[in-house]
Amino acid sequence: MSWGTELWDQFDNLEKHTQWGIDILEKYIKFVKERTEIELSYAKQLRNLSKKYQPKKNSKEEEEYRYTACKAFLSTLNEMNDYAGQHEVVSENLTSQILAGLARYVQELKQERKSHFHDGRKAQQHIETCWKQLESSKRRFERDCKEADRAQQYFEKMDADINVTKADVEKARQQAQVRHQMAEDSKADYSSILQKFNHEQREYYHTHIPHIFQKIQEMEERRIVRLGESMKTYAEVDRQVIPIIGKCLDGIVKAAECIDEKTDSQLVIEAYKSGFEPPGDIEFEDYTQPMKRTVSENSLSNSRGEGKAEPKFGGKPKGKLWPFIKKNKGAAPEDFSNLPPEQRRKKLQQKVDELNREIQKEMDQREAITKMKDVYLKNPQMGDPASLDHKLTEVIQNIDKLRLEAQKFEAWLAEVEGRLPARGEQRRQSGLYDAQPAPAVNNCAQARESPDGSYTEEQSQESEVKVLATDFDDEFDDEEPLPAIGTCKALYTFDGQNEGTISVVEGETLYVIEEDKGDGWTRIRRNEDEEGYVPTSYVEVYLDKNAKGAKTYI
Repeated sequence: MSWGTELWDQFDNLEKHTQWGIDILEKYIKFVKERTEIELSYAKQLRNLSKKYQPKKNSKEEEEYRYTACKAFLSTLNEMNDYAGQHEVVSENLTSQILAGLARYVQELKQERKSHFHDGRKAQQHIETCWKQLESSKRRFERDCKEADRAQQYFEKMDADINVTKADVEKARQQAQVRHQMAEDSKADYSSILQKFNHEQREYYHTHIPHIFQKIQEMEERRIVRLGESMKTYAEVDRQVIPIIGKCLDGIVKAAECIDEKTDSQLVIEAYKSGFEPPGDIEFEDYTQPMKRTVSENSLSNSRGEGKAEPKFGGKPKGKLWPFIKKNKGAAPEDFSNLPPEQRRKKLQQKVDELNREIQKEMDQREAITKMKDVYLKNPQMGDPASLDHKLTEVIQNIDKLRLEAQKFEAWLAEVEGRLPARGEQRRQSGLYDAQPAPAVNNCAQARESPDGSYTEEQSQESEVKVLATDFDDEFDDEEPLPAIGTCKALYTFDGQNEGTISVVEGETLYVIEEDKGDGWTRIRRNEDEEGYVPTSYVEVYLDKNAKGAKTYI
């Protein structure tokens, strides 16, 4: 099977076919190039997608990734980032292993094709030139033969005519001989050119053209083989990344298998546990028995529906110490006293750990500066040791400042841990926790908050609640002692450092003179001279149903 023998007369079609083959190769190159661009674009979009859903640093969203489900999602994002990297590898390998080589091969193929068809056209032109020579000699031989026949006929005519002179007949005879000689010469020339043409034609159709077409055939077959090899490489490039992509997918599956619903549930407990004990049963209030109270005629249940009482500072309200209670509407206090005990402990522990890390960082910096100073002392040409004194002093001051800050928070932490009830062997959690205040609970199963939703005891800074201290002194001087309506037992120690509050010790029993009105505070009395407010959640109240209005502390 040879194009030279089978397609000897299809020069133009072979030229079109080989050009089509090059076009197919260029089309495949364009296809692979677009595939590489798609792979790069896909990898970029995957990376952007992974980055978009990554938790932002130092944000609440980052805290959510303590949960196993969120950790699995984070692992999925990381694996997708690696997955995107494999698509970049595919793009790079397609470019280096296929595109670069095929682009050079196409240029070489075009040059080779041009050379072969140039040789073919040259052979065609040569055979056409020989054909034209043959035709020319043939026409000349034909013309000379006709001229010789006419000259011979003219001579015979002159020789038969008796009126023509002998000289004219001789002239006609010589002319006929010349023409015959010319015809013989043309015949010999035509025969020679014909033989030459036949030889050239045989060479053209049996040697030159088959040889050229054979080279074109080989060229075309190499193109087909190269295209097939490129397609195999195309598949192999994808096959090479399949194991790594499989590992990425296995990593996602492994991360999913690490999800533990029980662990997440425990983390929720640790994040939101307040540290308070559940409320006890609500006692029955017998309204058939008259209950005379100096402060208010509202029962505990009625106070729930009325909401928070509005403080009035125009006159002298009896039994109300609202001016002493801060409505904390600004930033949270530094010691996190607005949080329930358990949440406060966690936030303080977190702050202590953070300060310890900063202290360690400053100590490392101090050590590095000290070493650099020693190097400068040994090698003065490297630098002036005195230039580091200011920086070293600044670092030492920072360390002292951070240590004082850490000691302050550690003291608060020790205070909180001393207040919390025994919880067995509970380890401190130094991670991030959501500081969401849990509702306080009193003895009557009534969940309440302080007037601002916190448990702070600080003096209010709002202008509308500013009252002169002398007004409150006058108020207590004029008031009648309030009757005791029950007793209470302190569940936790309360410092009561702010004016209007009273300090209690855990386990201490005191008298209740005004129940919680829905603001999270209960007014109690230790003796005739000591009374004030404590957080309702810090005491367990026992109301006396038979208390009389005239009953006072003795």
